[in-house]
Amino acid sequence: MKPSAFSPIASKLPHTLWGSFLLLCALASCMDEEEYSVSASDRLVFSVDTVQLDTVISGQATNTHTFQVYNPGDKALRIPRVYLESGSASSYRVNVDGTFLENGEGADFEISGGDSLRVFLFLNAPDRDQDTPVAEIDRLHFVTEAGVDQNVVLNAYGQSVIALKGKVLNQDTLLDARRPYQVLDSLYVGKDATLQIAPGVTLLFHPNAHLIVDGKVKAEGTVDAPIVMRGDRLGYMFSQQPYDRIPGQWGGIILRGSSFGNHFNWCDIHSGTTGIRCDSSAIDTEKLRLENSIVHNMSQDALLARSARIFVGNSQITNAGGDCVFLQGGYSEFVHCTIGNFYAFAGGRGIALRFTNQDGDIRLPLEKAAFYNCIVTGYSDDEMMGEKSDRYENDAFNYLFSNCLLNTPEYESEAVRQCLWDNEDHEVSRDKNFHPNFDFDQLIFTFGLSKASQAVNAADRQITQEYYPNDRNGRSRSLDDGPDIGCYEADLEALEQEEQEQKTKE
Repeated sequence: MKPSAFSPIASKLPHTLWGSFLLLCALASCMDEEEYSVSASDRLVFSVDTVQLDTVISGQATNTHTFQVYNPGDKALRIPRVYLESGSASSYRVNVDGTFLENGEGADFEISGGDSLRVFLFLNAPDRDQDTPVAEIDRLHFVTEAGVDQNVVLNAYGQSVIALKGKVLNQDTLLDARRPYQVLDSLYVGKDATLQIAPGVTLLFHPNAHLIVDGKVKAEGTVDAPIVMRGDRLGYMFSQQPYDRIPGQWGGIILRGSSFGNHFNWCDIHSGTTGIRCDSSAIDTEKLRLENSIVHNMSQDALLARSARIFVGNSQITNAGGDCVFLQGGYSEFVHCTIGNFYAFAGGRGIALRFTNQDGDIRLPLEKAAFYNCIVTGYSDDEMMGEKSDRYENDAFNYLFSNCLLNTPEYESEAVRQCLWDNEDHEVSRDKNFHPNFDFDQLIFTFGLSKASQAVNAADRQITQEYYPNDRNGRSRSLDDGPDIGCYEADLEALEQEEQEQKTKE
């Protein structure tokens, strides 16, 4: 029999030391076994029970989502198997603690007591060529050494889209509402073409993609089927914060010099760089009619009109890194609009309304800038700025505010008629005009009126009846003591009931 490798050493050790050495080896062996739990009562804890990706574009990988798996016990847990329920057929791709699950399977993971591991995953939903979203559901299973099988649900809906890449429309074209359109670079409407967009259509624009119009756009939604124009990133920037609420997700709408007769009705245009830009053109013909619409959350100007004729009615133009409305000369009318700048992001913020008759040395006569039954407000002490040319004193600089709520230092002028002043002298002002309160954590801004706002019942009835007897949501403006200023009519009965319920809870 051959001596063991350590026999020469052992033979030189005193018997007492040799016994201690064997005891230590035995104890170490026991400790190795005891530091891993094999009890079914020791279970994993997950930071989420469901990873909810909402609706994603089919055929395109989502951004990466993550969650953590915790071992709350004192002893380590071995996880001999982690697997996707759909196996290699799954549309989800998963990485657990740095290890990719090949064909949906992974093995030999462990978590020390009181420690955790992180899971990363994304989805590439197959394009099933369906008009409506298709559920993409799977489960990610974790099996401990004790045989305990726990899982996290992976849930999403894949939406097929119609991709538009390098699309130039040189003839009249209809976009219907079968499924969303994804504009991958920019969508061009030629000079002699009309783009008609049906109610309910969604246009998803890739970063820096624009709608560029030399011809004409007729985007005519309805109160129940609005047209949506937004970015194509459908996921979350971080937990509970979708990209859709972050400005600058796409380029915006550009109505070039040759474009006239554009109509946007019941459109929701949001989270771009510039909302709508109207390039210089003859002011004897209407360039833009914007009605019953929202232009919201732009990183630059929300509505920029340069020497153009525009009409804006019953619309919300809010939150811009530049100005919400910037008029450089031209002929403009605004009726029953809510214009408010409560932009939530760093990097500068303009004001709610700016109008001028110049651009440096360029003369831009302001033939008309009239506001009827409008709210103009924001966070600063002065959200309105009119800049008249000193050099060309005789150039037109014509503006009018009638029955408006204005956040600007109070002043008297023939151009300001029966207006109210939205300042801190009043119990309710600026953001407190609106209900419910703005949610800056979720970036949710709702511009319905508070019952205590000065705007309630303060609009010119004649203007209301002539232009918009119903508000942007279709609510009648004749249900209480008078129409409200702005694009939304307060539901005083519902607000009163809500207030009473809140008092009861307290």
